[in-house]
Amino acid sequence: MKVVYDKSVMHSPLAVLRKAGYSAFTDPQSGEESFVLRLTGEFYPRFHLYVDQKNDEVTFSLHLDQKKPSYGVNHAHSGEYEGPTIEKEMRRIDGWVRSVKSLPLSEGESEGVGATERSVNRPWWKIW
Repeated sequence: MKVVYDKSVMHSPLAVLRKAGYSAFTDPQSGEESFVLRLTGEFYPRFHLYVDQKNDEVTFSLHLDQKKPSYGVNHAHSGEYEGPTIEKEMRRIDGWVRSVKSLPLSEGESEGVGATERSVNRPWWKIW
């Protein structure tokens, strides 16, 4: 499930995701960076969220990983991309978007801060 926000609504995607309980995750195979929320003490099942920032938009792309992907001949991924569980979690995240928006920005979270760090190809959530 994808939800697109205007950047004026979400000053800090990292703050929203931290408040919602998500942790940064780097895939050991691909090196792709995303966020996860584990539902148990085990690695799976987990909510898995990708963030994309382009122009004046922030896109959250969410799915539920039920188990570890099995790669090889068949590229199987047992993830749920829609349904009531995904919709409920996206509504919960949206609540945090609204909540964090109403909070004043803390020092270091203002517009333009971190531009130097981002210019050296670091993700926006690893600016410190």
